[in-house]
Amino acid sequence: MKRFTQKTILVTGGNSGIGLATAQAFAAEGARVVITGRDEASLEQARATLGDNAMAIRNDASTLAGAKELAGALNAQGIRLDGVFLNAGIAKFAPLEAVDETLWDLTFNVNVKGPYFQIQALAPLLNKGASIVINGSINAHLGMPASSVYAASKAAVISLAKTLSAELLPQGARVNVVSPGPVETPLYGKLGMDQATLEATAAQIQSQVPLGRFGTPAEIASTVLHLVAPESAFIVGTEIITDGGMSQL
Repeated sequence: MKRFTQKTILVTGGNSGIGLATAQAFAAEGARVVITGRDEASLEQARATLGDNAMAIRNDASTLAGAKELAGALNAQGIRLDGVFLNAGIAKFAPLEAVDETLWDLTFNVNVKGPYFQIQALAPLLNKGASIVINGSINAHLGMPASSVYAASKAAVISLAKTLSAELLPQGARVNVVSPGPVETPLYGKLGMDQATLEATAAQIQSQVPLGRFGTPAEIASTVLHLVAPESAFIVGTEIITDGGMSQL
């Protein structure tokens, strides 16, 4: 099935993990895909897997300047967007007593400020009927120790999906959130933990998933594609949780 033939889709943080899997899924269904990321080597490697119709743009997803640069680069090439997956994010966990302003600012810059100003900058480039999907997290709904800053940032983007949907509806665009549970991605190796603590944490988290396993990037990608596809045109300002039942059962 080629639901996205002649459609152009932007995936931020599209050079690894959920972002890359989603970009590949869009490309497989006929889309022209634009991916962004900060690491030029991994960006080019990812672009090569997407085929000749794909583009890669090096971009900092955490700043207002980066948002304007991205929109400017797309506009300069006459690109208008039918779908946007705001996936770039950071997950660093720390207990309350260890949280400092640096961790707070980094997390909110990447996870909240970045998506907000990217939507602002990209809004003029959205085709009528365009769909924006923000990558949230079930941590926004769980009282998981040491996740306070990360969870708060994800709760913020869930709220943004509602308010920004209301603002963008007049131009025919909608905003939704996909909130994954634990997923097998490189992000889990970047939580700031040593290997032993990371393995113990992963085992403890997995024991809480009713399905008994972590999800896969491809499973999250399928939900993103659904939210961008025409069949989801009546879904607006909504969060879809994909967590193997972890927060539901």
